[in-house]
Amino acid sequence: MTYFQNSAVDVNDEVRDALSDGHGVVALETTIVVHGLPAPVNMDVARQCEAAVRASGSVPATIGVLGGRVVVGLTTGELEQLASPSRDAAKLSARDLGLAVGTKRDGATTVAGTIAVARRVGIDVMATGGLGGVHRGAAQSYDESADLTALSRTQVLVVASGVKSILDVGATLERLDTLGVPVVGFQTSQFPGFYRSDSGFALDWSVTNVREAAAAFLAHREFSFTGLLLANPVALDRQLDAALHERALESALAMVRSTGVSGKDVTPVLLSEFARYTAGASVEVNRDLVVANAELAGKVAAAMSSARA
Repeated sequence: MTYFQNSAVDVNDEVRDALSDGHGVVALETTIVVHGLPAPVNMDVARQCEAAVRASGSVPATIGVLGGRVVVGLTTGELEQLASPSRDAAKLSARDLGLAVGTKRDGATTVAGTIAVARRVGIDVMATGGLGGVHRGAAQSYDESADLTALSRTQVLVVASGVKSILDVGATLERLDTLGVPVVGFQTSQFPGFYRSDSGFALDWSVTNVREAAAAFLAHREFSFTGLLLANPVALDRQLDAALHERALESALAMVRSTGVSGKDVTPVLLSEFARYTAGASVEVNRDLVVANAELAGKVAAAMSSARA
């Protein structure tokens, strides 16, 4: 594949041409593929997300770091390389990108890392499963995802199904409010609960269609330097059973306490225990919601493109 060279960033031809022509482009993270989902589901989900973006009228741009080069628009082969356990790809937030480049490491980008690269090359929309947030017990541990501060200084619209229910949802919403990041429900007035469609927290703002979402973000950028979280709930008929969800959450939190893991290692342990406890049902919900978010992001990116034409 031929790449457009821009310092340490390689943008593939399709993405470069789409950006040049003003077409919609959606950034996709790679942490979910490399660290979040088990094989072979991870690669299936990656392909489905890219297909969903294309079906929505936009171009997918899956982002990762290979050998110290930031690649915007990974091929299937490159993504398979990155996801191989033998590559030992690092988990890259925004703070880690330069270090990975400088030391010529491989790495999968988080939401924070992905939107940092997206903004650098001119991509306005990103899709993920769930945003990182404030961890339970953060008053003592100060454990808070860099996704929040990254959104507070990066003008990118992120489509997500809320934050993972293993986090402190209320505290996360308070932090986003303090940081000036608007949280907008897509066809809902309730903040999604990742595996569940409703976390129990109400939202001040919602939009009814992709045109409203696109218009809201374009107007928001006139007055603020922050990003915007478009909260898209998992479909009601695809959400995890409420009782099973609560039992799995209790088991996952107990696992973290017993193992003593902390920081960026917490989420993979929690998700793994969720998958074990639910016999894989949580993985299927995760698959459904991340593909749905990619589809919605593609539609919003296309609507933004049309609005600016």
